Amino acid sequence: MEPNGSVESSKENPAPRRSLSSSPGLQYGALVNSVTSLTTPESQIPTISNRRAYVAMAVLCYINLLNYMERYTIAGVLLNIQTFFNISDSTAALLQTVFICSFLLLAPLFGYLGDRYNRKYIMIGGLCVWLLTAAASSFVTESYFWLLALLRALVGIGEASYSTIAPTIIGDLFTGGKRSIMICIFYIFIPVGSGLGYIVGAGSASLTGDWHWALRITPIMGVVGLILMIFLCPNPARGAAETNGEGVVAESSYLEDVKYLLKNKSYVWSSLGVTALAFLTGALAFWVPTFLSRAHVTQGLRPPCTDEPCDSTDSFIFGGVTVATGILGGALGTTMSRTFRDKVPYADPLICGVGMLGSVPCIFIIIFVAASSIPATYVFIFFGELLLSLNWAVMADILLYVVIPTRRATAEALQISFAHLLGDAGSPYLIGVISDAIRSSKPGDLNWSFHSLKFSLLLCPFVGILGGAFFLFTTKYITEDSKAVLRLIEEEQQQHHPPPQPSIELSHKITP
Repeated sequence: MEPNGSVESSKENPAPRRSLSSSPGLQYGALVNSVTSLTTPESQIPTISNRRAYVAMAVLCYINLLNYMERYTIAGVLLNIQTFFNISDSTAALLQTVFICSFLLLAPLFGYLGDRYNRKYIMIGGLCVWLLTAAASSFVTESYFWLLALLRALVGIGEASYSTIAPTIIGDLFTGGKRSIMICIFYIFIPVGSGLGYIVGAGSASLTGDWHWALRITPIMGVVGLILMIFLCPNPARGAAETNGEGVVAESSYLEDVKYLLKNKSYVWSSLGVTALAFLTGALAFWVPTFLSRAHVTQGLRPPCTDEPCDSTDSFIFGGVTVATGILGGALGTTMSRTFRDKVPYADPLICGVGMLGSVPCIFIIIFVAASSIPATYVFIFFGELLLSLNWAVMADILLYVVIPTRRATAEALQISFAHLLGDAGSPYLIGVISDAIRSSKPGDLNWSFHSLKFSLLLCPFVGILGGAFFLFTTKYITEDSKAVLRLIEEEQQQHHPPPQPSIELSHKITP
C-alpha cells in the first residue's frame, strides 16, 4: 500500500485544497507557480517520506535509462540491419521515424490523462506495451521489414506514456535546489542510456553473431523495472512539493490548458529550442556511428561490410563518449544553473543557448575532419556532445518552474510532440533521403557513399544555430515571468493564510 492514499481510483477527484483560480482578477494558469526559489522550504515534511521519494526516484531513473538504451540499440546495429534487410539509408532511417511518430502522436493523449488520472497506472500500462512490442521486434525475419517498422511504432506508445509523465512526478516529490539536482540526475540518463544502447546493441550482436539479440536485452531488464514501479513508485498529489503535501486541484478543459501554454512566452521559446536540439541530436545519434564506419572505409583502414556481423568498433566508442559527456555535461549544466541563477535570473536559457551555439563549430569540424583523422574526429565529438549535454537537465527544469503543477503533464506532452514532430521524427530520415539523393549520382562508388552522408549532415549545424537563437530569445521573458510568479504566490499565500488579527484586548491596551 502507498502512504496517504496514493493508490487511488482510476479517476482522481479529491476535494479541492488549493486553487489557483480563487484569487479575484487572476485567471487559473495565468502565471506559473513552481519557480524553484519560491517553493515551499525543503525543511517542511512532505506527505511522502524522503526515503520513499528517493526510492521512487531511483526506479524512475532506471526505467528512463532502459527507455533510451532501447531507443538507440537500433543505431548501434544499423550496419547489420541494413545488410540483413538489404535496405538504403532512407529506408533504414524509417525505423527511427515511425517510432518517433507514434511517440509524438500519443504524447498529447498521455499528457491529458496524466493531468487528470492516476499517473502510476498510466505508466504501468505503457511500460507493458513497451516490453511486449520491443521483445516481439527481436524475432522479425529478413522478409518482414515492414513488421519490424510496425513494432517499432508500437514501442513508441509505451515510451510516450513514461516520458510524458515521469518528470511531473519528480516535480511533485521534490522542491527547491533538491528538485534541480533530481531533474539533473533523471535527464543525465538520456545520454547515458543512449550511449549504453550503442554499447549493449553492438556488444550483443558481436557476442552472439546475430543482431536480433541486441533487441532482447532491454525488455528483459524492463521486466525488473515494471515490478519495481508497481511496488515502489508512488503517485503524489499534483503540486505536493510546492504545497507541503496539500496538492493543487483545479478543473480546466484541455483547450484552456493549451491556450495558457501558448501565452507562456518562456515555455514557447524554450520549446522551440528543445525542438532544434531534438532535430540535431536525433540526426547525429542515428548516423554518426555509420558515418565513422564509412570514414574508416574511405581511409582504407577497414573493408566495407558485406556480411554480418559488421565491425562494431565505432558504436562502442561513440557509445562510451556519449555516456561520459552525458554525465559530465548534465552535471556541469546543473552546477552552472545553481551557481548563476540567483545572480543572473535568465541563466538557464542562456546556458542552453551557449551550449547549442558552442557545439556548432565542433559539428562542422567533425563532418570535415572524419575523412582524414578519426582520432581528431572523436575529440570534437566529445566536446560537441559535452556542450549539447549542458541542456538536458536545465531545459527540463525550465519547464517545471514556468508551468503550474496541474498542467505540467500537458506541457511535457506538447513539448515532446512538437519537438519530435519537427525534430528527431524527421531528421534521421531527412538526412538519409539527402544522402541517397547525392549518392545516386555515383551509386557504385564506396567513397561517394561516405561523402554523400557527409554533405547531408551539413544540415545539422545550421539547425544548431537556430536552436541557440531560440534559447536566447527565452532569456527576454523568463525574468519577467519569475517576477509575475512572485506576485501571484504572494497573493495566493495572503488569501489562503491571512495574517492573524490582533486581539481586542491588545489593540485597546492602555499604555501607562
